[in-house]
Amino acid sequence: MTVTDVPSTAYLLDVREDDEWTAGHAPGAVHLPMMEIPARMAEVPQDREVVVVCRVGGRSGQVVGYLIQQGWENVINLEGGMMSWAAAGRPVVSDTGSAAEII
Repeated sequence: MTVTDVPSTAYLLDVREDDEWTAGHAPGAVHLPMMEIPARMAEVPQDREVVVVCRVGGRSGQVVGYLIQQGWENVINLEGGMMSWAAAGRPVVSDTGSAAEII
């Protein structure tokens, strides 16, 4: 899925590491680091579209593949990840109070 195709109602699942999330993420996104997915799969909705995002799309693609193997049918990788999100002018916020950035 491309950034322009992400509906405002989508469940945006950010699978990046804590420092990446803190530096800058999409408003309303849910943070669940990739390595925690197996232990926390129950937190990923199955009743609505879930758009999975990382920095450029590699890790999120792996998470999508894993979740599909586990029975999820509603997960989609965000092509280009947060780099594409920011480049498209979509909002990015930080948890530090300083200017948001994608690292």
